[in-house]
Amino acid sequence: MQLWLVVGLGNPGPTYASHRHNVGYLVVDELASRMGAKFSTPRGMRAEVADVRFGGVGADVARAALVKSRTFMNDTGSAVAKLLAYYKINPDHLVVIHDELDIDPGQLRVKFGGGDNGHNGLKSLRKSLSTGDFYRVRVGVGRPPGRQEPADFLLSNFPASHRADLEVEVSRAADAVESLLTVGLEKTQSAFNS
Repeated sequence: MQLWLVVGLGNPGPTYASHRHNVGYLVVDELASRMGAKFSTPRGMRAEVADVRFGGVGADVARAALVKSRTFMNDTGSAVAKLLAYYKINPDHLVVIHDELDIDPGQLRVKFGGGDNGHNGLKSLRKSLSTGDFYRVRVGVGRPPGRQEPADFLLSNFPASHRADLEVEVSRAADAVESLLTVGLEKTQSAFNS
């Protein structure tokens, strides 16, 4: 059974915990919680990792290492490249969960490959891995209002009025990851892409 690396993009520390840019962390936390898994830090790695299994009756079983990098977003690639080497996983068994400005809140899209669309975490990954050929679960956060800079918008908290919706979105993104690993891309796209 092939092992997957499931990476939630975000910035470490309590200052960033509720930022839009950290939605990837929220999704891997949700997946770990569902599986009763605890994060630990493998020796020499700059990331927290939790080992889990997905699937069961009527579905393929998939093993995965859930990952939250302890680096900042623009250096995620170095930590992920080291983990891929450590686990002997190719980028085609990498799933990256990240915020997406060009998708409205409440929407998500799952795809394989593509560019970085200006996302610093994806830029770092593409540079460190020398490829963009990995799976992405893109969680919509929408565009900033008015003339607010995208960076300021992403590095701000989700509004309190959005918290209930955010829980639903995080849960749905976690469902999409489980689906991707157990039934594949095509069925997952049909079920989740909006």
